Amino acid sequence: MWKDLFRKKSVDTILKEANMGMSDSTHDSEHSLQRTLSVRDLTSFGIAAIIGAGIFSTIGKASFDGGPAVIFLFVFTAIACSFAAFAYAEFASMVPVSGSAYTYSYVAFGELTAWIIGWALIMEYAIGNITVAISWSDYFTGFLEHIHIKALNINGIHIPDWMSTDYLTISKGHKDAVALMQSGKTFENLDPHLQMAFNAWNAAPQLGGLHLILDIPALIIIILITWLVYRGMKESRNAGNAMVIVKLAVILLVLSVGIFYIDTNNWNPFSPNGISGVLKGVSAVFFAYIGFDAISTTAEECKNPQRDLPRGMMWAIIICTILYVAIALVLTGMVSYKSLNVGDPLAFVFGKLDLQWLSVIIAISAVIAMASVLLVFQMGQPRIWMSMSRDGLMPKKFSTIHPKYKTPSFATIVTGFVVSIPALFMNLTIVTDLCSIGTLFAFVLVCAGVLKLQNTPNAPQGKFKTPYINAKYVLPVLLIIGLIVALTVNKQKTMSFVNNTPQMYTPADFVTSLNNNELSTVKQFATTKGHAHDDTEAFLSGLSEEKYKAFIEEVNVPYERKYESGWALFKHKIPMWIFVLITLYTTFLCVKKNLSLIPVLGFLSCLYMMSELGITNWIGFGIWLLVGLIIYFAYGQKNSKLANTASTEVSIS
Repeated sequence: MWKDLFRKKSVDTILKEANMGMSDSTHDSEHSLQRTLSVRDLTSFGIAAIIGAGIFSTIGKASFDGGPAVIFLFVFTAIACSFAAFAYAEFASMVPVSGSAYTYSYVAFGELTAWIIGWALIMEYAIGNITVAISWSDYFTGFLEHIHIKALNINGIHIPDWMSTDYLTISKGHKDAVALMQSGKTFENLDPHLQMAFNAWNAAPQLGGLHLILDIPALIIIILITWLVYRGMKESRNAGNAMVIVKLAVILLVLSVGIFYIDTNNWNPFSPNGISGVLKGVSAVFFAYIGFDAISTTAEECKNPQRDLPRGMMWAIIICTILYVAIALVLTGMVSYKSLNVGDPLAFVFGKLDLQWLSVIIAISAVIAMASVLLVFQMGQPRIWMSMSRDGLMPKKFSTIHPKYKTPSFATIVTGFVVSIPALFMNLTIVTDLCSIGTLFAFVLVCAGVLKLQNTPNAPQGKFKTPYINAKYVLPVLLIIGLIVALTVNKQKTMSFVNNTPQMYTPADFVTSLNNNELSTVKQFATTKGHAHDDTEAFLSGLSEEKYKAFIEEVNVPYERKYESGWALFKHKIPMWIFVLITLYTTFLCVKKNLSLIPVLGFLSCLYMMSELGITNWIGFGIWLLVGLIIYFAYGQKNSKLANTASTEVSIS
């Protein structure tokens, strides 16, 4: 049984099945997908997927955390994705069919690993689309607010917040707002998003005590995009190309205008929060890049996939990285990074400089840009399901090809439901992190798959080959340099990590964790320190680091309210310890087996970014994988085409 879990498919079998459109030989070629995509179309799809939420939304928070130095995070992430893109390109030239990393893993590792990666990709595309739909909703409602038509007496169109925001954001924001007001902060001094959450919670209609809070615009855009994807690849391609032209034109306009408003003083300090501040944006910045792997799901619809897929991936990453770095420099040069913690940074910056006409153009283009990302992601997921269905791991219905539109029709409709329903309720931060960790996991396995094939005798070969550099001459040197830096420049942080030194909570986390009696104690103690106002959180935030530390140490509240320590602290370090141990083992393998450098760097850099996402996301991802394994053993293992075929072909021993 254990051997059956890792049964593999040969490349010849996969190509034969793809040409027939289905694994079942009774189906003929009229049920296959249409080959209509060129390298230009693939590059356009890549840009459509990558240039979206990153530039128009998440770049603001990343810049706030890292300052102008966030450009290094964009470059690092682009390099990591480029390493992974080499691995994707090598597999895509070898197995030019739909399925992306799922199909590649079936060749390299076997069925169980393929199922795991396919299940992870389902999460990537589904949750990625939820994220983009929520961001699109934010920009769309903001755009409606800017509509002013005097003749019709329209002075902005406002959709109630409880109809345009997810439940989790509103409920958590209301809870935090209540806690801060109990600590003495007035409603007027709350952050705008907390004020919105408080008002939306109270204004929302109730059904049996349940507050009805739904993101209706997110639902509408998902329905529209699903309909477009259902209609056909040619229609999706034309719409995607048009949207890419619009948003590239707007980005170039923003750069052309913004460069004249740059104040170089805003770039000093360049890295105000150090490396840790820059790395805070890992999830947001990486999320901006994940779209490039969606290109590989369209392999069966490419005119020349073995040549064009690698080119399309690389061109998309290069073009988008240049644009991201340029936008980040312009934004942080126009205003202080401290003011960029907003959901619509481009529109915010130009609005602040009284360039309202450009803010309106940006709002319109952002709506288009988000829709183009949604389009590419919504194409990716049905094709993963279709590939898994062809192999018998999912019900046969998922591989149904529409006779007229030549699209995976049933899988596309199911994708619409899977994305639209959670988008009504889920929180943006949660889904961004989960999407990122699922995608990084896919990248890690694809890079590992290339390493396995490169070290397997008589392994199948494609037309594209990742350039070989012996990692044993490079990785040990990089490891030694990393250790030297950790024990000299970052010695204090390194020893704190190793020794699990207790960490003091921030003022906001400290205040919101207190019960009423503890809060009263803190307020009374604050008066002895010269605090004459009711806003305790503002008082603590205004203290210097030394005074805040002294205050926390002296105030009479339980230790666990002041410090995160012991297991509560260590559990957050588990992902990083996993990365450290795997890095050491990988270095050993590089020396022993002469592994190829590029896929090794892709493997480790993606694993590092996974470690930065935190234990909560690892747990959420683990639960998702556990659900997937239950489905596999309950259905997929028994219905696998390989399990039910007497002449099972094995490509790699």
